[in-house]
Amino acid sequence: MFMSFTTATLIPMQFAIPDFAPAIPEIFLLAGTCLVLLVDLFLKDSNRYITYLLSQTVLLITAYLVISGINDVSMAEALQTTGKASLTTFSEMFVLDPMSQVLKVSILLITVGVFVYSRPYLKTRQMFKGEYFTLGMFAVLGMMIMVSAKTMLVIYLGLELLSLAMYAMVAFRRNDGRASEAGMKYFVLGAIASGMLLYGMSIIYGVTGSLHLDHIDSFMMGHNVMTNMGLLLGLSFVLVGLGFKLGVVPFHMWVPDVYDGSPTAVTLFLGTAPKIAAFAMMFRLLVEGLDEMLLGWQQILSLLAALSLFIGNVVAIAQTNIKRMLAYSTISHMGFVLLGILAGTEVGYASSMFYIITYSIVAMGAFGIIILLSRDGYEADRLIDLQGLSSRHPWYAFMMMLFLFSMAGVPPTVGFYAKLSVLKAVVGAEVVWLAVFAVVMSVIGAYYYLRAIKLMYFDQPDEFVGDEELLVPAKSGFDFKLLLSVNGLSVLALGILPGALMSLCVLAVEASL
Repeated sequence: MFMSFTTATLIPMQFAIPDFAPAIPEIFLLAGTCLVLLVDLFLKDSNRYITYLLSQTVLLITAYLVISGINDVSMAEALQTTGKASLTTFSEMFVLDPMSQVLKVSILLITVGVFVYSRPYLKTRQMFKGEYFTLGMFAVLGMMIMVSAKTMLVIYLGLELLSLAMYAMVAFRRNDGRASEAGMKYFVLGAIASGMLLYGMSIIYGVTGSLHLDHIDSFMMGHNVMTNMGLLLGLSFVLVGLGFKLGVVPFHMWVPDVYDGSPTAVTLFLGTAPKIAAFAMMFRLLVEGLDEMLLGWQQILSLLAALSLFIGNVVAIAQTNIKRMLAYSTISHMGFVLLGILAGTEVGYASSMFYIITYSIVAMGAFGIIILLSRDGYEADRLIDLQGLSSRHPWYAFMMMLFLFSMAGVPPTVGFYAKLSVLKAVVGAEVVWLAVFAVVMSVIGAYYYLRAIKLMYFDQPDEFVGDEELLVPAKSGFDFKLLLSVNGLSVLALGILPGALMSLCVLAVEASL
């Protein structure tokens, strides 16, 4: 018995080739990082500076590609078709818009500065390895993906790429028990937070039927979201994950231990660029995706901000270790970032964006001073190590004073304008009690910054740190000293003339909404 078969006409499947132009910087960074990794395999320790130079070159070229990413023709076409100055690709999962450009350039340039500051620290401790730079560049790639993500899935992939690289960097000094302990704590708590975030995203996907932020926002417009228990539960888990990545209370327990246990070069990286990426993730998820649940996440963020401002500033007063003091300081500053977000206005979002960029610049300089005063076998991470710094090294003391004044919000540094703009946005949103509370906490927090300045200018070196060898800054190149000077003077310049950067943040937020 024979069976006959008919030949069906095969219809070729049509695959749309995505537009790679918006993602060229990420593609180049990935290729450049792989190249650096391969080149480093064939280098001797004495030639490791080639890895450093290649890494810096890749980062600078990537920054140039980001700046030139949207040309006038593409901008005009995007405005005509979508009404927004943005380009999307990969099935609208990836976006290049003015906000992503500003944040990516900030991340890349700050990472360049971090590598400059880290080089003398790594060399004096026999840690000048290619792994530090390649892991840092992979982390930057994860940050850039987070900044341009338009779906929850891509946000999570970028976050995991960043987190995995950071886990390895924290435990980079393998022979140090404190670094290994910090890396383990960061890994375990980070895995729990990532699971919380992923679970919240899956709940929101189950309710809305989409992972795309725009589609989620469209779904919520037609429903009473504040009575939907599924969405409220998903929002709660998402906020837990976001709170951990920002390091706000009560998800802050990892920050002091990781800052203190990590090598200072890693703490420098951890406390700067990833904060910008965390802000971008919060903006994409809450403002672009869950904007219709504003009343829900606004109340939760108010509580997180108030707790962060209180715990961060009060506990920092009791610290004698500079890195732990700056860790609790970071917690309080992240509270200010939340204030701008919870205002729920374009001015508030722009103020938070301005705050997080300028804070990263200030924190980079503060940790740069710590690295400058440290040397092999001796970490200048105690407050008493600042005693008499003005008589030993007046210029470095002046730079550190600018950084501390900016963190305290003292004019004319940029920290004053950053806090003022956030407070104005909060008052404009009629959350006056929170603005008043933030001012009171800032006054309390000024104590531990002024205490450090007092040690530099009014105290003499303690006998324990009186060794002449310890009073000489670690060997650092001209590029380190030049960047440190530019870093400090930029804090002053941005405080006197903040209009350009603030206008850029306002335009970026307006174009993205």
